[in-house]
Amino acid sequence: MTTNSARGVKEDALTDAKVADHLQANPDFFERNAALLAKLRLPHLRDRAATVSLVERQVEVLRERNQALERRLKDLVEVARANDALADRIQRLAHRLLRARDLQGTVDAIETSMREDFDAMHAVLILFLPEARSLEDKSPRFLRVGSPADAELRSFESLLASGKPRCGQVRDSQRDYLFGKDTVEIGSVALTPLGPKGSIGLVAIGASDAERFHPAMSTDFLVRIGDLIAHALTR
Repeated sequence: MTTNSARGVKEDALTDAKVADHLQANPDFFERNAALLAKLRLPHLRDRAATVSLVERQVEVLRERNQALERRLKDLVEVARANDALADRIQRLAHRLLRARDLQGTVDAIETSMREDFDAMHAVLILFLPEARSLEDKSPRFLRVGSPADAELRSFESLLASGKPRCGQVRDSQRDYLFGKDTVEIGSVALTPLGPKGSIGLVAIGASDAERFHPAMSTDFLVRIGDLIAHALTR
C-alpha cells in the first residue's frame, strides 16, 4: 500500500482528456521532452499494421488540412469568377436598357440580353401593362401581356405577392403557360417578379438542367436584374 493510499488520499485517474488538456496548455511539451517524442509511435490510419512517428503523423495531418484548404480556395475562386461574369452580364443588360428609347426598344433590349448575354434560350417576359398589348405580335415567343386576375396567372399569385424571385421546378400547367406545351424538356425555372408585389409582371427563365435553378440558390442577382428591368419599363 502506498503512502497516499494509507492516508486515504485517492489519486486522480489519468484520462485522455486530461492528457489532451495538458498538451494543449503546454504546446512546447515535446520540445522540453525530445527523448519522449522520439519514442512515441502511432498506428498509420491507412495501414493499421504499420506505425509512424508523432512528427510524421503531424505532417500528414497538416498535409490533409492544406489539401482541404486548397480545395476550399479553389471553390471560392470559381464562385468569384462566376460572380464576376454574372456582374458583367448585368452591366451589359443595363447598357442595353439605357439605349432603349421607348417601350418596344426596352422589350427588345430585354429579349436580346436574355438570349445573348445570359444564354437564356427559354425566357419569357410577362407584363401587366395595357400599353404593351400592341407589342405582342412583334415578340410572340418572348412577350406575353395579361393581368394577375387571368386564370393562367392565378397559380403565380403567391410569387407575385412576395415580390421575391423563386427558383426550382414548376407545375406542368405553369410550364406550359410560360414556355409552351412543346417544351417538356424544361427541368428548372427562375421566376423574377417585376415591381412592388409583381405589379408590372414577371420574367421567367427556363433550363433543361433540373439543378440549374434550385430552391437553395442565391437570388441576389435575380433581384438586381428584376430591379433594372422594372425601372426601364416604367421610366
